[in-house]
Amino acid sequence: MSRRLKFEAWLHARREAWRAAFVRGPATGFLFEFVSFGVKQAWACLFGGLMLAVLLGTFLVYPADAPLPRYDFIALTALGIQAAMLATKLETWEEARVIFVFHVVGTVMEIFKTAVGSWIYPEPSFLRIGDVPLFSGFMYAAVGSYIARSWRIMDFRFVRFPPLWLQGVLAVLVYINFFAHHWLPDIRLALFIAGAAIYGPCMLFYRPDRAERPMPLLLGLVLVALFIWFAENLGTFARAWVYPSQGNGWHPVSIDKLGSWFLLMIISFVLVAAVHRERPGAT
Repeated sequence: MSRRLKFEAWLHARREAWRAAFVRGPATGFLFEFVSFGVKQAWACLFGGLMLAVLLGTFLVYPADAPLPRYDFIALTALGIQAAMLATKLETWEEARVIFVFHVVGTVMEIFKTAVGSWIYPEPSFLRIGDVPLFSGFMYAAVGSYIARSWRIMDFRFVRFPPLWLQGVLAVLVYINFFAHHWLPDIRLALFIAGAAIYGPCMLFYRPDRAERPMPLLLGLVLVALFIWFAENLGTFARAWVYPSQGNGWHPVSIDKLGSWFLLMIISFVLVAAVHRERPGAT
């Protein structure tokens, strides 16, 4: 048994012991399930949480005159976290494949978006492609890691799961529009409507503790996009990247960006669903 499976089996045993000691009725049962949900979500967010900690920590204490630029330190640290998670089996190779795809998809978009001035990376670095430091790919990978780990940890099951080919078409259109709207009409409103039509009927069932709980998949995608928006505010505060409007000082990222993160969530979900295509837990 891998270390990950041993650790998760240990967590399950501990949870059952805590349940026996704590749960005495519906109220304490609800509270226990709520806490269990939070713990599982934190476990799913492990890579993303560590990345945010590195961004904020280096922003606060990294020496300005260090021979290794801060961005390169972040990239090497992220690579070390990734390697450690694989070595300790805290992350599966299946999840690592998703993360690699996110690196490629995200880095290509970053190269284009920085070239057209959508955002900038204000600090120097050696490890970069064009104006894009290599650590940026890990920020996209954190999203993929979270979805893939949540799928496994929360034991996802779906009802009325949309055909994967249809999701793929939508994801491709979303990705193209991220580039094309700089020259052609922005079709994001049509993409929002299409996303609602495709994912609206689908129900996601997840297991925070013992019982399965339902959630509309569309609502789940919106909620994750909202939390990514919160994380983006922390990232720009730490000057991991900045928008042109933040050049004279930090301010919260516009809530309008929530729409962009929702569209990115569609791409993210489809990539993870493609990995799970042989066992999507769908009915």
